[in-house]
Amino acid sequence: MAIGKITDRIDAITGIDEERRAAAPPCPRAVKIELTARCNFKCSFCATADKLREKGDMDWDFYVKLLKDLRRSGVEEIGVFYLGESMLLKWLPDAILAAKDEGFPYVFITTNGSLAKPDKVKACMEAGLDSMKFSLNYADEDQFASIAGVKASIYPEIIENIKTTARVRDEGGYDCGIYASYINYDGEQGDRMRTVVAEVEPLLDQVYSLPLYSQADLVSVAENERGWAIKGGNPGRFDNMRAPVPCWSLFTEARVTHDGHLSACCFDHDGRFHCGDLNEIPFMEAWHSQKFQDLRAAHLTGDVRDTVCSSCVSYG
Repeated sequence: MAIGKITDRIDAITGIDEERRAAAPPCPRAVKIELTARCNFKCSFCATADKLREKGDMDWDFYVKLLKDLRRSGVEEIGVFYLGESMLLKWLPDAILAAKDEGFPYVFITTNGSLAKPDKVKACMEAGLDSMKFSLNYADEDQFASIAGVKASIYPEIIENIKTTARVRDEGGYDCGIYASYINYDGEQGDRMRTVVAEVEPLLDQVYSLPLYSQADLVSVAENERGWAIKGGNPGRFDNMRAPVPCWSLFTEARVTHDGHLSACCFDHDGRFHCGDLNEIPFMEAWHSQKFQDLRAAHLTGDVRDTVCSSCVSYG
């Protein structure tokens, strides 16, 4: 069984220590790599379905080269996902193994769970996966179909996949944490979510809640119409939310898109936050690029009104 709480890791990333409160901070501890930008869901609270950019998969040779660059730079944790659903890829276990072979002590993934079948999960755990988290943001089949934009019958498959993932881990003795997160909706929705959370929580290492993000001001109007509260920036998890400015995601974690761009934002669905092309320059050069430094400097002043972040943090 994996040791430690995922919430401790999250809080360590979303908290900006004094050393990192700089326009050119040290190498980030964690990097999320978008193995694919494709997703099999069309969730109303996520801008992935809006097709604001070309969707594709990362080139394998680039991925291997990137891993070497990141490890040399001092990165410790690799997320084999970003805005897409990495379980779509047949070569996901190979990507995990490559990261472990490169020496990364912690490799993690977040998935919508629809494709987390036992054979795929086992292959990922055998490759050395350290953490698998399910995004469980729907209370029942009807709501799932309404929000995810796919057929309702997939929902019970997701719940079953969560249960079989725990069984695969336990029976195989794999050292992989299994978690779930859910959006901490208000009112009636919160009550509805408690039922499904209670069903899966005993099987998992930890379940925690998240606020509803504005997704860089791209969140659907449907959520406003439902009366759900939207939070600006990326405040982290619900029980330990961070201020939207300065946004921790500029200082402690990096993200690489499927086509090789370093992004300053957790929700860069349209390329507004690109700060360097890693097809052309090394990771640390992009991490310390002038564009990135200027954006961080604005955040450190507390005033981002004239930056690309202005509309995102306008939410309460």
